[in-house]
Amino acid sequence: MSADVAEPAGGEPRRGALSALAVFLERRSLVMLALGFASGLPNLLIFDTLSLWLRDAGLSLKVIAIFSLATLAYSLKFLWAPLIDRTSVPGLTRWLGHRRSWMIVFQVLVMLGLWLISGANPAQNLGLMAAFAVFVGFTAASQDVVIDAWRIEAAETEKQGAMAAAYQWGYRLAMITAGAAPLLLAEAFNWNFSYAAMAALMLVGIGGALAAPKEKAHVVRPIHAEGTPSRPALEIPEWLARLALFAAGALVLGSGLAADVTLLAAGFANVGLGAAGEGLIAAWAMKPQGVFFQVAAVLAGLGIIVLAACPLPGARTRPGVYLFAALGDPLRDFFARYRGVAALILALICLYRLSDFVLNIMNPFYADLGFSKLEIAEVRKVFGVIMSVLGVGLGGFAVARLGLMRALVIGAFAGPLSNLVFAWLALQGAWLPALFIAIGVDNVASGFAGTCLIAYMSSLTSVGFTATQYALFSSLYALPGKLIASQSGRIVEGSAAAADAGGALAGLKTLFAGLPPEAYAGAAEKSGVTPAALGSGYVVFFLYSTVIGIAAIVLAFMVAARQPKPEVTAPATEP
Repeated sequence: MSADVAEPAGGEPRRGALSALAVFLERRSLVMLALGFASGLPNLLIFDTLSLWLRDAGLSLKVIAIFSLATLAYSLKFLWAPLIDRTSVPGLTRWLGHRRSWMIVFQVLVMLGLWLISGANPAQNLGLMAAFAVFVGFTAASQDVVIDAWRIEAAETEKQGAMAAAYQWGYRLAMITAGAAPLLLAEAFNWNFSYAAMAALMLVGIGGALAAPKEKAHVVRPIHAEGTPSRPALEIPEWLARLALFAAGALVLGSGLAADVTLLAAGFANVGLGAAGEGLIAAWAMKPQGVFFQVAAVLAGLGIIVLAACPLPGARTRPGVYLFAALGDPLRDFFARYRGVAALILALICLYRLSDFVLNIMNPFYADLGFSKLEIAEVRKVFGVIMSVLGVGLGGFAVARLGLMRALVIGAFAGPLSNLVFAWLALQGAWLPALFIAIGVDNVASGFAGTCLIAYMSSLTSVGFTATQYALFSSLYALPGKLIASQSGRIVEGSAAAADAGGALAGLKTLFAGLPPEAYAGAAEKSGVTPAALGSGYVVFFLYSTVIGIAAIVLAFMVAARQPKPEVTAPATEP
């Protein structure tokens, strides 16, 4: 242990301030900037930016919305992560190592997919472009799996905050690039040239992978199939049946996670059950019952996947052994290492960012206050990004300086408490300094908490299962927020109606007596309530978003007190 790292009694190592800052300048952290850029670039290009190209080509909004399913692979990547953990790239792995070889493969495939999109014409070959977008989504999600695994294995736990911060800085830079550069290039040249240029930018990621420190030997956990005879004639049909069931479960699971049942309904239509597909679409669209159908789909999809991986009753077969071990061993390893606290850890992961995820109505809120679109864009997209970058850096510094669990507890407070500033903003009207303050505080807190959570989830993985376990954690942590966030608008409007009707919430209306008449006026008319009542509804919502964060605070303290200290392992890369 170096001289500027102190070990408090019963606690985690604490670094000096200069030592904590120096972590950001290490070779691994600088490599993560490039890898984060490569990770963030394709995400926006296969839906958000692509949707503008599709609109320019004359396609309807309904058709364009279907392209959002191209990003579904990001939610399902844990399903094929075991394959990445257990298989190598012939020839390339011996030269570059396990993680870097897979990085190069997927980065080249992402580049190829973007180049194929650049050569397509959505007006003439929409199906082909959709296939290319799905291909990019799959390869980009797979690239994320490998980059996350390399990041975790390349540095010690106390450096994971800096690694996560560098990754997020690169990711955010890529999001800005993918959101602006293609539009400027399309205006100057055309969309095809624009996407060809974006494909070339993936060379940044390839450069990062090649510049990364050389890996040590990768550990592959064995699957014990001894004593199970090989019967190819029987195993091939079994593999096909299991994979078909696996794909069906993934489709059902994805329909719930994405809150979009279009693909599943199309599948029903293809087998002559069009009415059932239409019924599913109607069920998903119901308010508020649709969220319960989505939860049911997630649970049903997971159940089907488990069924596809389970051994046959009374018969030990190689497909059953391999699938059950590939998906089950990482979970068994996690629950064995964190016996007695594993359920609390998973609950903490699910609830840690819940206060942030429910804030999905912020643009309407700013507009209802009376801010112009230009003001919202300037403060959110420019100042907000700067504050987010600052928060990410502070999170990485806190993990290195204070230790992981202390930083995690601070982050648990930061998210919910920062939402109170929006309750204050709701009382200010369209006052621009207040918007700067609110967005600044929220983005710093959100960036801080996000970095701490990434570093914490990284610390939970074990050698041999890194990609699978982290992919599962990262798919899991956003799920409750996605489902609960669907009720945000109903809470605002329901509370506003209750304030107008009298009772406990009516007293909040007096807080808005001094606001200018234009605040909430237009939106209140659409909602059928008074402006003061709508303002009261927003205040109630932001207080609610703070209260639901208390569970994460309690869980953070419980986990910090009960979780065993992780074993100190050397990074899986050379200096």
